[in-house]
Amino acid sequence: MNQRLQRLADQIQRELAVLIRDEVNDPRLTGFVTISSVKVSPDLGYADVYVTIMEPGLNDSMTITNHEESVKVLNNAAGFLRTELSHSLKTRTTPRLRFHYDEVTARGNYMMDLISKAVTKTEQNETDEQETQE
Repeated sequence: MNQRLQRLADQIQRELAVLIRDEVNDPRLTGFVTISSVKVSPDLGYADVYVTIMEPGLNDSMTITNHEESVKVLNNAAGFLRTELSHSLKTRTTPRLRFHYDEVTARGNYMMDLISKAVTKTEQNETDEQETQE
C-alpha cells in the first residue's frame, strides 16, 4: 500500500472510531468497538474496516453470533458513517465502508490470555514447591 493510501486509511480509522463511539446509538451494538485496521482499495472505491468487539463483563470470549450481529449493525450504518466521514475527509470521493470482524486480533488476544494464565499457574506451582521443600 502506498503512503497516500496508508495516510487515508489512518485518517479513516481515527475518524470512524470517534463516529462509532459518538454517533451510532444502536442498542444491538453491544460492547466496545475497536477498529484494528483499515485497508483502502487503490481506486478509493472501498475501505475494508476490521473491527473487534470487546464486551464488558464477559470472561474469556464472546459468541460468534454476537460478533456477527455487531458487524451487521455496523454494515447497516455504513451509509450514514460514510456520509459523516465525507465531511472530514479531504478527498473527492469517500470510499464505501465494509466492516469485517478481525479474527486475527481476537485470536491473538485469546492466545495472550492463555499464556498469562499458564505463566500464573507455573509461578503458583513453583511457589508451592518451594514451600513444601522448606
